Amino acid sequence: MRRRNKILIVLAIGLLAVWAFAGRILAPYFNPVLKPPPYGASERARALHAKLFIADLHADSLQWPRDLLARSSWGHVDLPRMEEGNEALQVFTVFNRIPLHISIERNTSGFDGMIPFAILGLWPTTTWFSPHRRALYQADHLAQLCERSAGKMICIRNQSDLARFLAAREKDPRVIGAILGMEGAYPFEDQPAALDEMDHAGFRVVGLTHFLDNDFAGSAHGALKGGLTPAGRELVAGLEQRHIIIDLAHASPKTINDVLAIATRPVLVSHTGVRGVCNNTRNLSDEQLRNIAGRSGLIGIGFWAVAICGTDAAAIGRAIRLAADVAGADHIALGSDFDGAIAAPFDATGLVQITDALLAQGFTDDQIAGIMGGNALRFFRTSLPQ
Repeated sequence: MRRRNKILIVLAIGLLAVWAFAGRILAPYFNPVLKPPPYGASERARALHAKLFIADLHADSLQWPRDLLARSSWGHVDLPRMEEGNEALQVFTVFNRIPLHISIERNTSGFDGMIPFAILGLWPTTTWFSPHRRALYQADHLAQLCERSAGKMICIRNQSDLARFLAAREKDPRVIGAILGMEGAYPFEDQPAALDEMDHAGFRVVGLTHFLDNDFAGSAHGALKGGLTPAGRELVAGLEQRHIIIDLAHASPKTINDVLAIATRPVLVSHTGVRGVCNNTRNLSDEQLRNIAGRSGLIGIGFWAVAICGTDAAAIGRAIRLAADVAGADHIALGSDFDGAIAAPFDATGLVQITDALLAQGFTDDQIAGIMGGNALRFFRTSLPQ
């Protein structure tokens, strides 16, 4: 019996090793870069870019099996590449539940696609079947990155942290600020204490939906595409009470309208496209752009093909141009979706290409400074808890 148990243990360890190796082999294929560095840009763009405060509202980098403090040969974001791209502030967003097969049109709950994701990544077994535990695990991941970075990455939970980060960056422009976000409120389901737990864990941006409807709201890609439920209205109130920012990315049109009707604080859309450039259910209409901006909201324009109907910085520039014309340039920001299982035109070292594209679109230097990060900084200065 003992020998049999030993054999089973060895087989289990071997299977896990093969599984983990497979995960690390497959992971780079989920986040390709369409054009490898180095990235060209005009001299004017490079000179302007070097003076900018650059912020990105959405990257899914915490999920993948690599050390974000070291330069990697795959994916889109890590600390050295952010420094090279002159990026100052990154919202690291974690997703917790996804359908096995993702569609932007309609998804039903079915099998939880995060189960194999967590197992392949060798996450703790407590996370395999629990969106709640997955969120806390990834929050701890970011906290440890900030701790291990020796001051190069500062986790921002409140306005005092933001001020401390800005002071540190004045002394050392390589310092990066990190804000924690959640993509889809699935970790709150059936967890009465989860709101306080997630607040304590450092979540400062919470998206109500991702690719699936949930107990709180309808997704733009869900089966029903409904609005806020009674539980969703309670969640919105609880988030606002704690000064946790509501993210309407992936929300159904009815959810967007319902939230805007009851929200007392500005909301953001961390990563999206605009239907005037790329007409699909993933992107915002002109009316939605105006309504969000009218509530002092912020809209992050994404970098991937479904968002911009293109595969280069010029396409990003066109989407930003239309969004700014409709909503006002002061309400537009960057929402890359880096490391979000997308093909990106460039990695974080290539952000200067967006500066160049915005110059080509006729934006002024001050407008570019806002879009590239100034608008996001202003938003967080007023929206984070004291």
